[in-house]
Amino acid sequence: MTAFAPDSLVLNRKLPLWYQVSQSLRASILGRRPHDPLRLPTEEQLAEHYGVSVLTMRQALKELESEGLISRHRRRGTFIEPGVRRSAPRRLLGSIDAIVAQQSGERTTVLGHAAEPVPGGLAEFFPDADEVVTYRRLRCDGDSGEPTNWAENAVRADVAARLDVADLERWPMTKVLRDAVGVRISRITDTVEARLADPETAELLQVPLLSPILHYTGVTYDEEGRVVDVARIRYRGDRFSFSVTVEAE
Repeated sequence: MTAFAPDSLVLNRKLPLWYQVSQSLRASILGRRPHDPLRLPTEEQLAEHYGVSVLTMRQALKELESEGLISRHRRRGTFIEPGVRRSAPRRLLGSIDAIVAQQSGERTTVLGHAAEPVPGGLAEFFPDADEVVTYRRLRCDGDSGEPTNWAENAVRADVAARLDVADLERWPMTKVLRDAVGVRISRITDTVEARLADPETAELLQVPLLSPILHYTGVTYDEEGRVVDVARIRYRGDRFSFSVTVEAE
């Protein structure tokens, strides 16, 4: 049986290795295509793939098993759970792969994209730009088809010119920018606040008008300190929570 092939990972030595590996593998699992195999490589193969010890790999797999994403069977191997529930709490910790994992695992429909003048509320992020390209996407639960969140991404025009819209139906924007477009991301600043559903959000997410939602803003910077993307995502308040982990040095 062919094993599922996870994405590669550039490790950040300032963060726990097992956490980074678990989040990278989690993003690969949740972003897998329907025809991809369910069997994972062995612990030893995964450890070699990520450049970590078998002990670190084992800890990462234990975390994924506790989430119900994988099951482990002696002598048979480790398998992705085909019916895994994808709307787990969003976990925020300082790694790009954690952000990719946060955004992965749902069926995505691109509602549209167009170049437009920089919106007034985003002018501070694009002081040297006249326009951005805005991408609008709706995400639905992969099993039930229920809308879970919708996103608007304002992307710097010169970066958007290298972006294939078809990639956004398969991968999160952060992964597309980093792995497909080649943006060298230096950091992402996250903000989460409670808001009430406006008419557009209520219609897209199929929730009552003025019901509570979680409004997430993620600002992505490249190595030159430029903002390349501002993501504004509205999550259903009855389906999501955010959890932040602080690691002691």
